[in-house]
Amino acid sequence: MTDYTLEIKKMGTQAKEAARFLRTRSTVEKNQLLLEIAKQLNAAKSDIIASNGMDVADARSSGLKEALIERLTLTEKRFEEMVEGLVQVVSLKDPVGEVDGMWLNDSGLQIGARRVPLGVIAMIYESRPNVTIDATALCIKTGNAVILKGGSDALMTNKALMKAVDIAIETCGFPKGSVQLVATTDRDFTKQLLAAKPYIDCVIPRGGAGLIQFVSDHSKVPMIETGTGNCHIYVDSDYDVNKAIEIIKNAKVQRPGACNAVETVLINIENANAVLKQLIETLTEAGVELALCDKSFEIANSLSLDLSSCKLAADYDWETEYLDFKLAVKTVSTLEDAIAHIDAYSSGHSEAILTNHYDHAQKFLDYVDSSTVYVNASTRFTDGGQFGFGAEIGISTQKLHARGPMGLVALTTIKYVVYGNGQIRD
Repeated sequence: MTDYTLEIKKMGTQAKEAARFLRTRSTVEKNQLLLEIAKQLNAAKSDIIASNGMDVADARSSGLKEALIERLTLTEKRFEEMVEGLVQVVSLKDPVGEVDGMWLNDSGLQIGARRVPLGVIAMIYESRPNVTIDATALCIKTGNAVILKGGSDALMTNKALMKAVDIAIETCGFPKGSVQLVATTDRDFTKQLLAAKPYIDCVIPRGGAGLIQFVSDHSKVPMIETGTGNCHIYVDSDYDVNKAIEIIKNAKVQRPGACNAVETVLINIENANAVLKQLIETLTEAGVELALCDKSFEIANSLSLDLSSCKLAADYDWETEYLDFKLAVKTVSTLEDAIAHIDAYSSGHSEAILTNHYDHAQKFLDYVDSSTVYVNASTRFTDGGQFGFGAEIGISTQKLHARGPMGLVALTTIKYVVYGNGQIRD
C-alpha cells in the first residue's frame, strides 16, 4: 500500500488554512468568486466538453454499462444547466451568520445560535461531472473548504473543470486550498483521506451502494450518508392506468443511472391486469428488463403478453439499486402490503403512491419512513434544483444532521454566541 501521509497533510493543511479564511468572507465576496467560476467555465467550455468526450470514450471501451455512461456524459445542455445551477446559488440566501433566535437567561446573558460553516469537507463521488461544480458552489457559498475525490472514469473532465475553478480562485484572491481536486485514482489515497481526522471535519460520499459502503467501512471522520436509492412506486387500486404508466416510465427511463430513479413498482391486485399490460408493453419497448413476482408473472401470462424481456424476480431484485434499464415489479393485495414491502427493502431515499384516495395518500405519507415521500408524482423530483435549493451536495438517506436533498443549510452547523455584562456563575 502506498503511503500518502505527506500528500494528505499538505492538502489538509491548505484546506484548514482556507477554511479559516472562508468562514469570515462576506456574502458579496463569495458570490463574486462564484460568478468568476461561471465565467471561467464558459470560457473553457470547449476544452471541458472535449475532455469529457475522452472520458466517455474510455468508459465505453472499458465496458461500462450505458446507463452509467449516460450519467458520466456532459452534453452541451448539461453543461449549460451546470453553470446555470452555479449562478442560481449566487441568488440564494446565505445561511452563514444567521442567528436562530436570541434569548435572555436568568443571569441576564443574551444567548443565540449562529449558523457557521462545517469547516473542511471531503467529497467522495462517482461519475457525474456536475457534482464537481455543485459541491464547489455550495461549499464556497457556505464558507467551507472542500477536497474533491471524483470517480476515475471522470478524471479528465474533473481536471478540466478544476482548471477553470483554480483560475477563478486566483483571480478573486482566495486561498488555493479553498477547492482541491485529488488527482490520483488510487483507492489507498481515499482510505487514508478518510482517516485524516486532524484535517477533515465531514465526509460526504455520493454514489452507488458500493461507494457508500466503502466510505462507511473506512471513515474515521463524521459522515453524511447519501445516494443509495432503492426507490418504490405503489399504484393503488383504481388509479388512472395511463397516468401511472407515464409516471413510472419517467421515473425509470429518463435517467436510469440517477439515485432517484424508481427500482421497484408495486401494483394493487385490483388494478394489476390493466397496469401490468401497459407497463410491460411500454417499458419493454423502452428497453427495460422486468423482474416479475410469481403473481405478476401469472397475470402477465394470462394476458398473452410478450415476456421475452421478463424474468421471475428473486430476493436480490427487491433489494437492488439497479441504476440501469431494469425494474422489479410486485403485485400486492393491499396498501398495507405495499408499505410493508417498502419498509423491508427501501434504502430510505424516495417513495411514491399513485392514488385517488386522500386517506390512502395520508397513510402512505405517515407510515413510509423515507427522506422524500410523494403523492401522484415521479420520484425523479428528489433533487436540490427541483426543490429550489439551486444545486445539491447530495441526498441524505440518514436522519442525523441532514435528510433528503442537501442544500446550503445542510453544510452549516451552529455556534452559540453569548453576550454578557460581567456575569459570573454562582
